[in-house]
Amino acid sequence: MKASKTDPVADSSPDASGAAASLESFQPRALSRDDGPLYRQLVTILREPITNGTLVPGTSLPREADIAERFGVSLITVRQALRDLENDGLIKKRAAKPAIVAVPELPAQPSFDFRSFAQIAESTKGRALEIHSYRKERSAAASAAFGLKPEESCHCLRATLHQKDGPACQTTFYFPPAIGSRLKRPDFDDVVVFRAVQRHLGIQLSSARITVRADIADEALAEALDYKVGGPILVMEMLYFSAAGEPVELTINKNRADLFSLSYDAPNDLG
Repeated sequence: MKASKTDPVADSSPDASGAAASLESFQPRALSRDDGPLYRQLVTILREPITNGTLVPGTSLPREADIAERFGVSLITVRQALRDLENDGLIKKRAAKPAIVAVPELPAQPSFDFRSFAQIAESTKGRALEIHSYRKERSAAASAAFGLKPEESCHCLRATLHQKDGPACQTTFYFPPAIGSRLKRPDFDDVVVFRAVQRHLGIQLSSARITVRADIADEALAEALDYKVGGPILVMEMLYFSAAGEPVELTINKNRADLFSLSYDAPNDLG
């Protein structure tokens, strides 16, 4: 008996590579352009059963046409999503056959090693800064850093740092009133924000105090970073000072801890 086009396992029969995945293996979800690029949403859906072990290595995915029909997207969208999954090492595409689940490789974790401004700038290589807002806000952390009264507000730039595979860090920049009032949103034209501040205001920064702490992702942060609720977060607070010793910028980065680590060399100075 010939399988119908709507049969979710049609044309996805097992072969020497392993069993076939049914479309029912993937969480049903309506895709909307209001939630961002469709292919990124589809990547999230297809990735879930692979990373949680529901689909084991060697399992054949459904046909591209069946995935497109299931989620109401174009073949172009499906192919872009599959390319991203292949680039992540999660699947292997095959000519004239459905892709199969690959043995995922552990991603290399870029390590922060902030001993100089040049190293801080280097850590942003390959990233893009998506700015969400620039406005005056109150912040206990910024008030303490800048010596402001609790009721005083300061200028705040909220943004997300993206790397090739998607959002990796939620970052917030605070500026003292005398600094923030001289900056406008278009001035933040560099992924290295302190470099843009130096260039536009002619302020030479001399040092930075870096604090590292651990946190977990709440629902809002998990959604912003395409991450799991309760996932570990590496928080880095960087307070930059001018040559005169005045605080100029407080940066708070909330990094996905599965993508980044912190390491330092410790010389033996005990003799």
